[in-house]
Amino acid sequence: MRTTFHLKTLAVAIATLSVASVASAAGLDRSGQDVTAFFQDGTYAEAVYTYIDADVSGYDSANGNPSSNTYVKGDSTGDIAESYDFFRYGVKADINDTFSVGILYDEPFGAAAGYTQSNFVSEGDLDASISSITNGAAPSLAAAQAGIGALAAGETAGVLTTAQQAQLDGLRGAVAVATAEASTAGEETNVEVRSQSLTGILGMKFGANKNFQIYGGPVAQRIQADTKLRGLAYGPATGYTSTSNPDMDYGYIAGVAYYKPEIALKAALTYRSEIDHDTQISEYYPLVAIRAASVGATPEQAAAAANRNSKYEISTPKSVNFDFQTGINPTTLATAKVRWVPWSDFVITPPLYNATSKLNPLYADDGLNLVEYDDDQWQVELGLAKRVAPALAISGTVGWDSGAGNPTTSLGPVEGYYSVGLGAKYNVTENWAVSAGGKYLWFGDAQGALPTDKIVADFEDNDGFIAGVKLSYQAR
Repeated sequence: MRTTFHLKTLAVAIATLSVASVASAAGLDRSGQDVTAFFQDGTYAEAVYTYIDADVSGYDSANGNPSSNTYVKGDSTGDIAESYDFFRYGVKADINDTFSVGILYDEPFGAAAGYTQSNFVSEGDLDASISSITNGAAPSLAAAQAGIGALAAGETAGVLTTAQQAQLDGLRGAVAVATAEASTAGEETNVEVRSQSLTGILGMKFGANKNFQIYGGPVAQRIQADTKLRGLAYGPATGYTSTSNPDMDYGYIAGVAYYKPEIALKAALTYRSEIDHDTQISEYYPLVAIRAASVGATPEQAAAAANRNSKYEISTPKSVNFDFQTGINPTTLATAKVRWVPWSDFVITPPLYNATSKLNPLYADDGLNLVEYDDDQWQVELGLAKRVAPALAISGTVGWDSGAGNPTTSLGPVEGYYSVGLGAKYNVTENWAVSAGGKYLWFGDAQGALPTDKIVADFEDNDGFIAGVKLSYQAR
């Protein structure tokens, strides 16, 4: 005898698991670009608030020499992960038994990190900076300048050995980096990225029993970013600052779904396109001004060289989400989510930063990207929801996120996570419900690296939590 899981009996359990179940750690992923609001029955609306608080701390590298890639455990970085919150909204309605429409708002990509101690903070002490960069070979600015003076005459005469020329170049570089750091004395490394996305969806059901649905529509996305690199950890890039103005651009969403209402089964595969942003950026790079001054530029000319307003392209990544649910018995629902994002294709390449990096012969061809990742992200989450009273359901989830590679950027040094979550949903009335949930995350250990591949920090044994609350309305 076939058991029928009427949707009405599972109404409390459905969607209990989606409150805090998709906030991600890989790359800049935050919301998980959830679209399950569109798969709810009848007329549906939801408003979701999510709060993320992570503890990400490690140790910087005591090796301040920009030309050496050797990691030496140094001082504690303190907690660099700033709290982060965002909203998600969704509205969906059936035009008839074939067509449905929906509008979804979320904040898909973001970052919030700041260093308040260690060598990710500009100290402004020229003597200490030069001693760190040269590993004590020049313990002060005066010593570095004396060394430069002693070797410069030999350079002019063309009698320096290869080792002496390398020593002279190193001393000049140390003075330049230390001076650049001093120009932002007391300032801290910080990054913040914010985005907003609005998705319109039109769906059409087909098949003998309307079991299949295709859907798609336009996506409008806005993104902005601010970056400050401070301290000797960043070597020649210390003091670099960029502000990417808000930019709106467009992409699309497309997918296919299958429904079997008698067992509360829903399965959907959703593709989101990448979105190319032509972004206005303002950059300031102290090392450029110092280099310009060293070859005779006036203070005005040096300042003009170190400041640049230009445009560049950021392409937020495409993604694929698979959402699945099915009834196990008349009061129990199982869910699964799988998400793939090709972060290995994602780069941030500010023009002045890239052009300055080409002054180093090692990177003369293509220069350096400010942010890049090695691997694609995979995320899997499994859940179970149980109706325990006529108006109350509870749920639990377990999850895994692969991260986007290790070493990774020093502006987001974790490699994925494992997670467990709990949630509850209470039907206040026949149509209105309130859900709340939380998730605990164990972050994967990661090393923070510069675009040059130099390891500048090591992060281990970190964790965090996510909390969310949702208000929903549904009329079948």
